[in-house]
Amino acid sequence: MAKTGLGVPSMTSFTTVPSLLGEALAAHGYTAPTPVQAAVLEPEAAGRDLIVSAQTGSGKTVAFGLAMAAELLGEDGKVPFTLPPLALLIAPTRELALQVSRELMWLYAKTGARIATCVGGMDAGKERRNLQHGAHIVVGTPGRLRDHLERGALDLSGLRVAVLDEADEMLDMGFREDLEQILDATPGQRRTLLFSATIPKPIVALAKRYQRDALRISTVGEDRGHGDIAYQAVTVAPSDIENAVVNLLRFHEADSAMLFCATRDNVRHLHASLIERGFAAVALSGEHSQNERNAALQALRDRRARVCVATDVAARGIDLPTLTLVIHVEIPRDPDALQHRSGRTGRAGKKGTAVLIVPHPRRRRVEAMLREARVTADWISMPTPEAIRAQDHERLLTALLEPVETDDEDKALAARLLAERTPEDIAAALVRMHRAKMPEAEELLDASARPARPDGPRPGFEDTVWFKMDCGRRHNADPRWILPLLCRRGHITRGEIGAIRISATETFFQVTRASADRFADALKRTKGTEGEDGIHIAPHHGESPDAHQSRGPVRNGPNRPAPNRPVPHRGAPGGAGKPPYRAKPNRAPR
Repeated sequence: MAKTGLGVPSMTSFTTVPSLLGEALAAHGYTAPTPVQAAVLEPEAAGRDLIVSAQTGSGKTVAFGLAMAAELLGEDGKVPFTLPPLALLIAPTRELALQVSRELMWLYAKTGARIATCVGGMDAGKERRNLQHGAHIVVGTPGRLRDHLERGALDLSGLRVAVLDEADEMLDMGFREDLEQILDATPGQRRTLLFSATIPKPIVALAKRYQRDALRISTVGEDRGHGDIAYQAVTVAPSDIENAVVNLLRFHEADSAMLFCATRDNVRHLHASLIERGFAAVALSGEHSQNERNAALQALRDRRARVCVATDVAARGIDLPTLTLVIHVEIPRDPDALQHRSGRTGRAGKKGTAVLIVPHPRRRRVEAMLREARVTADWISMPTPEAIRAQDHERLLTALLEPVETDDEDKALAARLLAERTPEDIAAALVRMHRAKMPEAEELLDASARPARPDGPRPGFEDTVWFKMDCGRRHNADPRWILPLLCRRGHITRGEIGAIRISATETFFQVTRASADRFADALKRTKGTEGEDGIHIAPHHGESPDAHQSRGPVRNGPNRPAPNRPVPHRGAPGGAGKPPYRAKPNRAPR
């Protein structure tokens, strides 16, 4: 697999593309190629197998449409008559395949190319008839293409070029066998263009098996950081993630918003919670049928729903022109996932906002991810109910002061209202009606707002028992996520937890003696959520942590130094060898 030496392509126009394709590009407002489009048009890439890394929204569909033109067009710029297809394009999801098909239809409209689409959820009989009548380009999903191949409806004997779009996602979704069966049925001399946001080992293995001396092109550096997306990040207590989602949705009141969760269970939980609060929301995950997906997407396009809760894979190929807000409810798994998720907004020159909700103990990980993604995010404060109400006031004034068309019936009803109520009463009723449609904002925890610790024990904490947990400052320990964790694992309330002392590798905390036995029993029966199972909590039988001066944070005293204590030895200097703790929210969507 050869590496490209192209760097950033210098091409500034489409002068080298076939004239009919150039006319189509001009008609659709294309004036200059994107980095990935310019790279595939370079002389070095002509006629070769390609393995291309490019991000969502970088113009990949047009790129491989231009790259395969030499294999499809004759000397007159038209596609010659043929029954077996000349080009095959494989995409992971129905939505992405349909999107690719639509793009190629306008790009190749003047060439006479016939394009057939084969995807799940459509009439398979009609697809077979389209294939029998002849198609120059076939676009489809792996499962449906394999089905047509096995039934003899898809003849790949004359194929000249095969394109795998979002190849990494297809492998992640379990389509390896389908892809191998399809590619094994194609001629050995065909070109293979492999487009993938990431190049993990399975992709490398696929390229070695089905490509010959492939040219490696990467435009990730040029594509990263969508210029039309404003990135923001907010830190919250792990237990407040769901409330943070509510406040962000209420603050922005976007035409359409997409919320990303890691699993289908989390999608289900968050979707149900938003519906209960009064949001017009739909859900997309692997558990939904194609009909359910279609209904959800149509509701978003019709504005009957304004919020979509989805997993990464389920959102592939979705293009919603009104989508202006993306919320990463759960942190993306890597910089590429961050880009793919955020790339759902800020498209076609429109502005978009991508917000990451970051539990306090995971801030460092997110900062590292943003640096690797070459994304600059503004770390902002979570919108408060007061700020949301101020936004509501401005939006309401704007909506009510906009000019509207009225007829005689409207004026007659207005006159009747004015006869029975004062203008102030009518205006107040309009405001109440407007507010009644809006879900209530949520109050979030604010660790910095805790009152300062008085000298001596707090009332009720004259008799306490010390416990300890094996994570400290080096594992991003912080009272803002420790408190909810202790309440969840020990089945107690915040009011039963006293002082918290955080050292480099351990954390000590007080529990009222009346609650200590119940707390210890609950610890034996409960386990942490994903990422918390490695945290061990047990009674502390040694010297009181208050016996020495500590440099760690103190609960109930945000800027007050806490007593110190010696750092216990944990098998290696400074606790080396223990991986950083990564907390998961206890009320995260499930």
